[in-house]
Amino acid sequence: MALGSLRPSPLVEQAAERLREQITGGQWPVGTKLPGETTLATLLGVGRSTVREALRALAGAGMVRTRQGAGVFVIATRPVEDWPARLRRAALVDVYEVRAMLEVQAARLAAVRRTPEDVEALRAALALRTAAGARTASGPEQAAAGSAGGAGEEDAGAGGDATADGEGAHGTYGASGAAFIDADIALHTAVVAAAHNPVLTDLFAEFAPALRENLLALLDLIDVRAHDEEHGEAAHTALVEAIAAGEPDPAARVLLAELSATQEHLRDRQVQEERDPS
Repeated sequence: MALGSLRPSPLVEQAAERLREQITGGQWPVGTKLPGETTLATLLGVGRSTVREALRALAGAGMVRTRQGAGVFVIATRPVEDWPARLRRAALVDVYEVRAMLEVQAARLAAVRRTPEDVEALRAALALRTAAGARTASGPEQAAAGSAGGAGEEDAGAGGDATADGEGAHGTYGASGAAFIDADIALHTAVVAAAHNPVLTDLFAEFAPALRENLLALLDLIDVRAHDEEHGEAAHTALVEAIAAGEPDPAARVLLAELSATQEHLRDRQVQEERDPS
């Protein structure tokens, strides 16, 4: 079975693509043991070292796996998308559903396992979140003034330009809105850290960048300060106090209610946009 001659360009990429086509096309279903390196090298018309690199590329894409002493086997018919990339293209409503499942359990565990140092970190993060939220109180104009603690920040607020991180382009609240999002995520990160589960901590660390992107997008959809006054500010205070008091059920309940309120708002927006796509 000849797999077709290769063009004079990066042979490893071409070899990997040709093997990938065999897998995605169904010639080598999941569970199939691939031909040996020598056979593949003959079929592709390349050296064994090129075949090894091509197989390594397919393994990195999550399509094949080497079993020591047994050979190389197909484990997926499509490249496995990495988790951060998958999160980046996820719908905001879907991200929030997963966030709720992850964080509610984290809050419950945090209330059981928190240390005095955790409680101190939570209260400090809450204070920073409250202060950041206050700077969004009067919309973009006062938000810009409120964040003008230094010359660089004054320039960003007056000119409406993005900050060094490019936050000025996000939503009507600009840099102060992004600062509020960062403070909010920092508080939730402290909650997860207080759960003292390293796997949960790592999961949230992977989840946080996509969560931040989606929350920045949320700045364009809602009145941040009004929403926080109605749903978030008191809820986050209650969350921290429930964890500090060692009350897992109230901690989980208040966080679920707070996240659910935002989820409901997002669903309403989604329905509205589907009815009126313009």
